[in-house]
Amino acid sequence: MNNTGIKASLNTLRSSVKKVGFICAMDCELDAVTKLFDSVTIKKVGPTDFYLGKICGIDAVAAKCGVGKVFAAICAQTMILTFSPDLIINTGVAGNLSKSLKIGDVALSSAVVQHDMDTSPLGDPVGLISGINMTEIKSDLDSALVMQSALNEIGINSEIGVIASGDQFVASSEKKEFIKETFGAISCEMEGASVGHVCFVNGVRFLVVRALSDDADGASPDDFPAYCVKVSENSSKAIYAFMKALS
Repeated sequence: MNNTGIKASLNTLRSSVKKVGFICAMDCELDAVTKLFDSVTIKKVGPTDFYLGKICGIDAVAAKCGVGKVFAAICAQTMILTFSPDLIINTGVAGNLSKSLKIGDVALSSAVVQHDMDTSPLGDPVGLISGINMTEIKSDLDSALVMQSALNEIGINSEIGVIASGDQFVASSEKKEFIKETFGAISCEMEGASVGHVCFVNGVRFLVVRALSDDADGASPDDFPAYCVKVSENSSKAIYAFMKALS
């Protein structure tokens, strides 16, 4: 997109987004966000600690939801009802499904899908979400475009596309090809589509931002947690660049 289009998206976000929520699955992912806060206060709601502060002068709230779609949905709904963010960003690490990306690059969502949702024996498309009758849930395009522009400015490669979520760590070539071929996804992880589902039914903007930690093919690093800490640095850089652009 040209500069005029990016400026239009940025102006839209500046006028409508006054508070940004961040949802992460793991401690290393949350740390990558909260270290950007200029000061932090913590409010416990139910089982979850929510971190409140500002990034680049913009109100922010962040939380660790835990791994998987149910934990992510609980956290997203609680965050919306308690803190009323105008935009929720699900951030962290993910598996790569794209030929245009490599480890450390960033996948940005144009839409999210639940690759393990399957009522096809009843005649439905694979991935159809009952109740809203959708397979793909569109994420916020303005946020994706501004995030990608910010990443370009700091030299981090990214791609905007479908991000697939499911309650499984994808680590086989067969599953990887199934997700790519069925949904056209560029990345897979375990929470983003659940966050997107909750945001959709609540009318809240959302975006999934994932730094790529592995190629989802069984060749993940031996010390995956340690590698996640390293890769999460790119998520942190992406968030800071985005929030700076909004400020």
